[in-house]
Amino acid sequence: MTPSIADRFGVTDALFSLKCLAAAALAYYLALTFQFPKPFWSVMTAYIVASPMTGAVHSKALFRLSGTAIGAAVAVILLPNLRGSPEFLTLALAGWLGLCIYLAVIDRTARAYMYLLAGFTAILVSMPIIDRPEAVFNTAVSRVQEIALGFFCAGLVHSLVFPRSVSDRLLARVDAIVLDAERWSIDTLDEASTVRLARDRRQLALDIAELHQLSIHLPFDTGRRRLRVGAVRALQQQLAILAPLAAAVEDRLHELRGEGHADARLDRLAAQARDWLDRDDGGYREEAATLRRRAQALEPEVGPDMAAPDLLKLGLLVRLGELIEAHCHCRDLRRQLHAPSRAAVSTDVPALLGSAVPRALHEDRGMALRSGLNAVATVCVAVAFWRLTAWPSGDGAVMIAAICCSLFAGFDQPAVLLNKFLAGWVIATFAAIAYAFAILPRVTEFGVLIAVLAPYLLVGGSLLARPPRALMATGLLLGLLNTVGLNEEYAEHFPTFINVAIAQLAGAVLSVVMLRIFSTVGAGRSAERIVQASWRDIGRFDAPGAPAPGAWIGVALDRIGLLAPRLVATGGNPGAALLDGLNDLRAGAALLRLGKLERSLRGDAAAALAAARQAVAAHYRAQAAARMAITPPKMLESTIDHGIRTLAACEPAHAREGVLALLTLRRVFFPHGHPPGRPPAPDGILDRAA
Repeated sequence: MTPSIADRFGVTDALFSLKCLAAAALAYYLALTFQFPKPFWSVMTAYIVASPMTGAVHSKALFRLSGTAIGAAVAVILLPNLRGSPEFLTLALAGWLGLCIYLAVIDRTARAYMYLLAGFTAILVSMPIIDRPEAVFNTAVSRVQEIALGFFCAGLVHSLVFPRSVSDRLLARVDAIVLDAERWSIDTLDEASTVRLARDRRQLALDIAELHQLSIHLPFDTGRRRLRVGAVRALQQQLAILAPLAAAVEDRLHELRGEGHADARLDRLAAQARDWLDRDDGGYREEAATLRRRAQALEPEVGPDMAAPDLLKLGLLVRLGELIEAHCHCRDLRRQLHAPSRAAVSTDVPALLGSAVPRALHEDRGMALRSGLNAVATVCVAVAFWRLTAWPSGDGAVMIAAICCSLFAGFDQPAVLLNKFLAGWVIATFAAIAYAFAILPRVTEFGVLIAVLAPYLLVGGSLLARPPRALMATGLLLGLLNTVGLNEEYAEHFPTFINVAIAQLAGAVLSVVMLRIFSTVGAGRSAERIVQASWRDIGRFDAPGAPAPGAWIGVALDRIGLLAPRLVATGGNPGAALLDGLNDLRAGAALLRLGKLERSLRGDAAAALAAARQAVAAHYRAQAAARMAITPPKMLESTIDHGIRTLAACEPAHAREGVLALLTLRRVFFPHGHPPGRPPAPDGILDRAA
């Protein structure tokens, strides 16, 4: 999407930074008015929840406030009850932090903020008063009040002053995303280059992930119009359906054209579908219905003597019709999102909205456990060093270490990201020294204080709006506000100030070291874990309790979206790897369709489907156990072929769907025909079905 003039010249970033400064100043003023013990927590919170989109500010504020309240309650419970056992208290707080980080890494939604805040808030409340447990309740209440005030001020300013709606941003992205999806299908029908098709696949996976992230904040949006979450979820589902359909059409069309079996009628239908995708006029629904009828009319009849080219044509025509229908649904839902009222824009929209469910996401429990254990170890090491050395400011190291472990949990190389944050914190420490001992002692009025802080905070706020600089900007802002001590009265003592600053830097450095030891995985290994998770899932699809095809497609596409940036980081061939991911998606969806079909069959047909499903699942289990792709065995090929023969002889209602699903499996595992050296199959259904 082309940036606006305001974005291009930095006006948007400057306005965002001004709103952040206004929210922070308001929070500080009210915190002083209410005589909160640590007003700077309200100021920091106003920056922590800041976001260019108003709905995101509200969602972050709600979940962070909930997490803060939960964490404070945990501190109130643990500290008095374990006051006589500092070792058990440390383990309890560290264990609580580890559990919360584990849940946050698994969750991968805005709710993760709640878990993270619940984890480290318990430590922030407990550590400064660990030897004074009788003060825990007042400290916990003050902390919740201070943070709640920061949330309130940020939400108020970002909502009233030039608010930026999540709905407006999402509508703009929906238009671009639907066009990206249509571009992939157009390139498929045009037989575009492999590089271009790989780019199209990657872009759609990333688009669906972005749509999901934006939709998380929709319920909290306060713009003049709020989009329906159900309509966005329905669009996500249709976009997810497009991926395997486009891949199937691409595969069969390439094979038929490459072997000279694509006749003039097929080429004409493909050209008509391509022209339909390339324009979007008011009659797109009627033309889509006409194209689907033409595709159905060209479908070869399913039977035991069906030739292999006809089998491929059947697969192409069925999937092409489904692809056109899915694109038509995407256009309907895009119109529905843009519609001024909630009245359905087409007869299909109510059913699409009714079938919309929350998108299933990939969960890496191993990574979550690793991140949680790292936090436990880091907190224990920091507390042990603090207590053994009797360092007066050692609690600051523990608190910063807990925060860093929480904020950077779940990343492949968290230490690399934390280094950017740490660089900003180091710069902020030197700036805090200049402010605390050269500037602030001369400030006697609130307005003057805001004026002298404004240049630094405005620069930091503008960087916060730019994703590549956001981590360093966070360190710049929080490092200054936390170190300089914006309390009710200025009372800095240089040795104490330096001691606190060193303790905070030590906590951040300890986090870097521990993250490098425990949590660094690397993009390559992370990509392997994502692929192996798909293999393990498909390996269980022959057992009871398999998911619905739509849920599986959602998880598989989420994994493809996670794979894309990691494959780029490794410097490998992302196009080939993403195509492999799409093949796994298609294989899993075919297995699930066969499982559903098998329950309606009896006798030889049901046995043939069961054998094919078990053989495919066993192959994926073998790959998962070996942690590498392995060559499909010949037994798998013969089992799938037997299933195709058997299903082709069934009644038409069952034969068509079963044969198409089995053909998908054959094309996934044996796309280049029979292996060299094997005698060709006799003329008929398996002549060239590979």
